Order: sequence, then C-alpha cells, then structure tokens
Amino acid sequence: MIKSNQTSQDMEVQHPPTDGISEMQFSPTADLLAAASWDNNVRIYEIQPNGTSVAKAMYQHSAPALCCAWSKDGTKLVSGGADKIAKLFDISTGQSTQVAQHDAPIKEVRWVDGASPILATGSWDKTIKYWDTRQPTPISTVTLPERLYAMDSVFPLLVAATADRHLVIYNLNNPSAPFKSMTSPLKWQTRTISCFPAGNGYGIGSIEGRVAIQYIEEKDASLNFSFKCHREGGQNVRDKATVYSVNCINWHPVHGTFSTAGADGSFAFWDKDSRQKLKTFPKVGSPISTTCFNRNGSIYAYAVSYDWNKGHTGATAQTQNKIMLHSVNEIDVKPRKRQ
Repeated sequence: MIKSNQTSQDMEVQHPPTDGISEMQFSPTADLLAAASWDNNVRIYEIQPNGTSVAKAMYQHSAPALCCAWSKDGTKLVSGGADKIAKLFDISTGQSTQVAQHDAPIKEVRWVDGASPILATGSWDKTIKYWDTRQPTPISTVTLPERLYAMDSVFPLLVAATADRHLVIYNLNNPSAPFKSMTSPLKWQTRTISCFPAGNGYGIGSIEGRVAIQYIEEKDASLNFSFKCHREGGQNVRDKATVYSVNCINWHPVHGTFSTAGADGSFAFWDKDSRQKLKTFPKVGSPISTTCFNRNGSIYAYAVSYDWNKGHTGATAQTQNKIMLHSVNEIDVKPRKRQ
C-alpha cells in the first residue's frame, strides 16, 4: 500500500456491503477485517500486504447487523443485531451459532478479558448481559438507566453510554454493580465511546461535533478536557457553524494517539496528551460511519456510508457504501510535543 498524507491513494475493498455499514473491526491476530451491515450480513475480508482485499466469509442475521467484535485469539467473531440476538462465527469451521438473546436490538458486543473470555452484550432493552458463550443463559444481567447507545471495554474497565446522556462505568472485577454513574460531560446525545488502551479512561463523542477525554480516577480529573471537531464555519460571531456527529473514535495500538471520524466525511488523528491535532485529511464526500486500525496500526479502515444522521429520509438508492483502506504514515500518528 502507498503511504500518503491524502485519501486519493486509499484502496477500496472489493464486494462491500450493500447497505449502511454499522461497525468494522480488525482481528487482533491477522489482517482480517469484519464489517457488520444494515443488509443483515456480517462480512470478513482478508487484506493483502499490497492493500488489495479478498472476501473470505459472510454470515447472516435476520435483521440489520449493528455491531461486531473479535475474540482476543482471533478465532471467533461475535455480532449483534436488530434481530435481538448475538451470533458467534468460528473462523476455522465457517459456522455461526446463536450465543445471546435480548428483548430488543443488540447495539454493542464486546469480549471481556479475565480468567476466561466472557461476552458482554448491550441492548436497547436497557440491559447489559454477560455470557459464557457455551451456556444458553447469561451469567449476569445489569439494568441500565436507559437504552444503550455505545459501549467499550479494556479490562477491567467497561463504559456504557445510554440515552439521556447517562454514563455507567463498571469495574469488571465486580461487573454487576456500577463503579460510577454520571452524566456525559458533553451536552448532546452520545454517539461513540472508546476506552484508552491503558484502561484508565475513555474518549466520548457526541452528535454535536465534540469529543471529551475523561479519566476514571478523581486524582486525574485535571487531565479531563473536551474539544470541538467535525464542524464547518463558525469562525466568527456572524458565521454560524455547521455541526456534524462524531461517529467513531479509535486508539492507535502502538502510539496511543487516536482518530476521530464524522458525518462531515472527514477523519483526523489527535494526541490527547499534548492536546493537539496531528493530521486532518480531505473530506471523502459522504459520512464516515465506522473506522478501525489494524493490529499494528499500519492500516486505518473507514466506511463511507450513510450514518442515519438525517433519519430514514436520508437513505436513498444513490447512497454509496464503501470500505476504504488508508495506509498510515507513522509521522501522522506519532505523539508530538506541544510547540
């Protein structure tokens, strides 16, 4: 792949989903990219060293697939959907089986580290359930204050964001009781949440073009801050800004810097420690709905796809659905001292 500061050199994945792309995740052990889609399917692509892609597998939900997550050993992929179930796909056998059930669509799935791998599923039924995927009933169920919109985990931290701007933080050594409950530091609806690689905090993005960096412990509260992004205009009082949703936050696996991507069709790389933007990229012409880095941070995948920011009326037959692969230039993601 050609390393570039632009997006014109980015490679397009062949045979993309045929409807909105809800979540993408790279395997932690290989360059396998999973994509869940509103066309009910979950696809797995193998990314070659030259940036080309090969469609490797596909399995189906009976309603839109909303989320996906790889097991830590890369042998299994789990996905959740509007059919209210989670499915487990085994890479070696090519078979998918149901492993979880909720009373409403499953919005998020995450594997939880610990003594044995546990699956956490979060739903619009206002619960998080923990599963041993070999058993038909959940190990534990916790009730949330509202419908779950976003969830992420880096052991022992799990953070759940719900409707009405609630945030519920769990210490997974005691997963059935909240460690802390609070209101989002952002004034508008939560769109995405992503835990720091160190597990001591998280980044949260809202529909109002704003990101907050939050540490868990009170002693680190002075390090919390928020910033505006994915906006147009607003340079002076008379010039009203056009504000876009922040759809995805990802942490670089090597350098600990992070990316944001939004409904304005742009993505950028940032350094939270020096509180500065490292690199911004040209807009791609349509919303970016979901993004992820591969296991060594050399590839950044982004989905050019409708993100439902204008409701069902914004979904037209002309809406494009593409998965693009950006070859990461290391200078763009390395931490930088503030000048």
